[in-house]
Amino acid sequence: MKATVHVMLKTGVLDPQGEAVRHALGALGFDGVNGVRQGKVIELDLAEGTSEADVTAMCEKLLANTVIESYRVEMA
Repeated sequence: MKATVHVMLKTGVLDPQGEAVRHALGALGFDGVNGVRQGKVIELDLAEGTSEADVTAMCEKLLANTVIESYRVEMA
């Protein structure tokens, strides 16, 4: 079983990496980019019987800083 966790900074939290990417894209001639938010994707290979609740607990305890980040879990 696999799970994918998408972690992004919450709206309103400064994203200096996203801003650096936006600036670099502009320098490369991609003028149509008004904003960039950068996040991370974590893929987990899980043992049978691992539930979405287990993955949510992993996110809450380690994978996401819930003060400044939000996350979304996809189970497959």
